[in-house]
Amino acid sequence: MAYTGTIVTEAEQQFMAGENVDATGDVEANHQFLANYAEAYLSTLVEFDIVTAWATITAKTRAMFTEWAARFAGMQLIMFNMAGYTTRQEGEDMVDVHAYRMEKIEAELLKQTKQDFMGVG
Repeated sequence: MAYTGTIVTEAEQQFMAGENVDATGDVEANHQFLANYAEAYLSTLVEFDIVTAWATITAKTRAMFTEWAARFAGMQLIMFNMAGYTTRQEGEDMVDVHAYRMEKIEAELLKQTKQDFMGVG
């Protein structure tokens, strides 16, 4: 299966997982699932199909969607198996940082309207 995510690349997902991510979980099939989950969640959150309208969403807003999706994937890949991290606490700290930043991104996205996404508001 070829990766077909729209809002986040595999490289962005891997970057957020860090260099110690478990190789058995860091595979294309999982990247696809995680991208699909992120796209569905974010579209539901903002009540707007961001995947279909991706090319028309403003660049700054696309960056926020992409960062959220990359952090979500990174967090899931870290939690898949923390054995590669120096300590379990290192993995948990990375997850906490991602969760905090994702919360902040969600708060900013919820302040916007469809017109804001499209740059016409």
